[in-house]
Amino acid sequence: MATRNLESGIDPLDGWSLPAWTYDDPDFFAAECERVFATSWQVVCHLSDIPNKGDWHSLEYIGESVIVVRGDDDRIRAFTNVCRHRGSRLVDGSSGCAKKLVCPYHAWTYDLDGRLSGVPQKSDYPGLDTSRHGLVPVDIEIWHGFVFVRLRSEGPSVAEMMAPYEEQVAPYRFEELVALGRVTLRPRDVNWKNVADNYSDGLHIPVAHPGLTRLFGRSYGVEAETNVDRMWGNLITKPSANWSERLYQSLLPDVPHLPEASQKRWLYFKLWPNVAFDIYPDQIDFMQFLPVSPTETLIREISYVLPDARREMKASRYLNWRINRQVNAEDTVLISRVQQGMGSRSFSIGPLGESEVCLRNFCSKMRDIIPEARQEHRPPAGWNQK
Repeated sequence: MATRNLESGIDPLDGWSLPAWTYDDPDFFAAECERVFATSWQVVCHLSDIPNKGDWHSLEYIGESVIVVRGDDDRIRAFTNVCRHRGSRLVDGSSGCAKKLVCPYHAWTYDLDGRLSGVPQKSDYPGLDTSRHGLVPVDIEIWHGFVFVRLRSEGPSVAEMMAPYEEQVAPYRFEELVALGRVTLRPRDVNWKNVADNYSDGLHIPVAHPGLTRLFGRSYGVEAETNVDRMWGNLITKPSANWSERLYQSLLPDVPHLPEASQKRWLYFKLWPNVAFDIYPDQIDFMQFLPVSPTETLIREISYVLPDARREMKASRYLNWRINRQVNAEDTVLISRVQQGMGSRSFSIGPLGESEVCLRNFCSKMRDIIPEARQEHRPPAGWNQK
């Protein structure tokens, strides 16, 4: 195992990728679920998705189901989606509306603030203190209208993570967004880190995404803060040879509330470890790379927009979808090739260039959180149970 030189402050693994075994190892996956995802913020929905009292949205990840609900007092709260009686799931599906949350197993009933308010045959439970058996709360943060949750209270808030970019985000009026369509779920047979690595990788843009290269030229850039990656590209004026891209270039209208520098800029943020915002002049998309197993990931995504009835804006949003559908297809091939290649006994770790700042930062954080990632070769099975 390579160890960090504390006296010099130099880590011999700086500039190297994580070892391939960490992308399919069950023990490493279990460590990630507990040490990375239980403490990380996950976006559930936008406030506009739960506008009325009783509206709720749910999110499932790492074996937990979390529900966020607007209470009778208009306050947004988050709870685990679990009845305190026998552990049954309370609600099914991704969204709904309810005056109370009633367990479908034995009809234990909870108010929208999580209090246990109804127990059938209550006399069967002598001494039951209902005040101690309400729904289990989960950390919640509302950042610019987006509702985030986390399972364990460790680390910075979303606002603290995004503080370096507050001025860049503010003009987009996130708080006023409304959903465009529904959440899309895209399963992928790859480790979640391969999706995250690809998202923050700027070097593959001119190689594997000809459409983005036609749109951005050489303007694509990347940078890394401690908990946030930022990527960006500025649309060029030279008409693309592709009709969708060419129409998008010509039809994208000015957005009055955006500064001049943002009128033709595509801006991307990835919040540690797996939540991404794609910010365009015409719409805002979020994506999550939710881990399912060591070699399965569920990509969860939806678009949000500001109300704008202009035909040019409607057309631009459609064209944006066409362009990014092609980009997603290209990325799916790329991450699948990497996952397959990592299964080769000939590959362990690879060098990271000095410009690959986001990947360098990501690998460094993972090694700090899970020191076993410093081992080039897979340790014996069961190491995470020791």
